[in-house]
Amino acid sequence: MDALTLLTTRRSNKKLTAPAPNKTQLKHIFQAALRTPDHGKLQPYHFVVIENEGLHKLEELLKEAVLEFNLGEERLKKAENLAHRAPMVIAVIAKITPDIPKVPEWEQLLTAGCAAYGIQLAAHAQGFDNVWITGKWVEGTALRQALGCREQDNIVALLMLGTAIEKVEREARQESMEEFVSYL
Repeated sequence: MDALTLLTTRRSNKKLTAPAPNKTQLKHIFQAALRTPDHGKLQPYHFVVIENEGLHKLEELLKEAVLEFNLGEERLKKAENLAHRAPMVIAVIAKITPDIPKVPEWEQLLTAGCAAYGIQLAAHAQGFDNVWITGKWVEGTALRQALGCREQDNIVALLMLGTAIEKVEREARQESMEEFVSYL
């Protein structure tokens, strides 16, 4: 797949099943993530692969976050299902180093976000579908602790990876570039 096809065909897909990437495929995925723009070479990210029994732990951590933030019964049901929508979840944590004038916190956060997108693109290039999940639960105390977050860190993504249950051919969006692009 050429680079432009890769960039223009990646879509989110929430209906995923096994197989997920294997160890060799994961190595390629993480190599791509490590190529993200990184001012100051801080590598302000950490990745946690969650699969097999880890998905049950993730379910419990998400449910704890729902209770912690009093998000209601509907979100509790969603938390129960969310952790099992894909055979693999990769948590992306922005490991922020505060007080670096040359590389402000917002820039470090963007680097971690770019790394998450690199994971999505590398997974897509190898034939896996994925979806980027966030929500209030990524701020849950137990989840943050389980993923090794310090106070200044942020969970920027729970990336669900797997094989599409059904390939849905979507029309490519024909966006009007004038809405998004201007020239100085």
